[in-house]
Amino acid sequence: MNWLREHWRALLSAWARIRIAPGGFAFNVVVIALALVLPLTGLTVLENLRPVARDLAVEPELSVFISTDVARSRAQAIGGDIRQQAQQLAVPIRLEFIDRDQALASMKAHSGLRDVVTALGSNPLPDAYVVRVVGGAETVSPARISKLADALGGISGVDTVQLDSVWVKRLAALVNLASVALWLLAFTLCGVVLAVVFNTIRLQAFTQMEEISVTRLLGGTEAYVARPFYYLGGLLGLCAGIVALLAVAAGLAMINISVAELAKLYGAQFSLSPLDARSCALLLLVSVALGVFGAWLSVRRALRLAA
Repeated sequence: MNWLREHWRALLSAWARIRIAPGGFAFNVVVIALALVLPLTGLTVLENLRPVARDLAVEPELSVFISTDVARSRAQAIGGDIRQQAQQLAVPIRLEFIDRDQALASMKAHSGLRDVVTALGSNPLPDAYVVRVVGGAETVSPARISKLADALGGISGVDTVQLDSVWVKRLAALVNLASVALWLLAFTLCGVVLAVVFNTIRLQAFTQMEEISVTRLLGGTEAYVARPFYYLGGLLGLCAGIVALLAVAAGLAMINISVAELAKLYGAQFSLSPLDARSCALLLLVSVALGVFGAWLSVRRALRLAA
């Protein structure tokens, strides 16, 4: 009970210091919140992009287009040649034949080009194969996939071979690069937060240096003297974290209006969602920890000067 009472008194003491200078406290909260908004926004955007990148097909796909003058029997027989080439290069594949008539019917049904396709008269689409590399680029090197594409292009009757999933790998690489850059930015701004908290608590400690010295002479321990400052730093970090999360949520609400309109133009539905409750709680905990750590650095220096 004594331990709990001491912490309660320290919290009340920290609150009293805030009430003495609420303007300065609010200003420091805004400064720290501004430092936290940028990494929080980046993290929110990345968390929204990760499912998109993950849901996309990451298995490299090769589209093999057959010449339009090749007979249907030969077009179907090319599947065996494709499997043979893949076996020689030790590339495991899944093969799907796309009938030209089936592709034309699908285009009429989904692309909104029914009248245009009908006006063409004959079917302009070729028969095609979709070759999916089993296991993706993690198990098969890109060099072997490129060799397979070159080998398939040399099969008699094949007109064009196109590697379709390169852009997916590029998107995943960009997301990973953005994640690394975000972490570097977050560490840099954590230093800014520590500096703001350090200076705030240092000024508080210097204004109460005589009180600290008297308390030490009367037998007050370092923990007793430092505890109110720890709570002050923790409250500073907590309030700044809440303000930053609210600012990010408000920004997302405004941005989602434009994002929804852009997605609608592409026939899709997409919006940026705020972080879940668990992530928000973790970020608030980190913000509080930064505040307490900055207070600890400042108080330790002040106690050395008061000794």
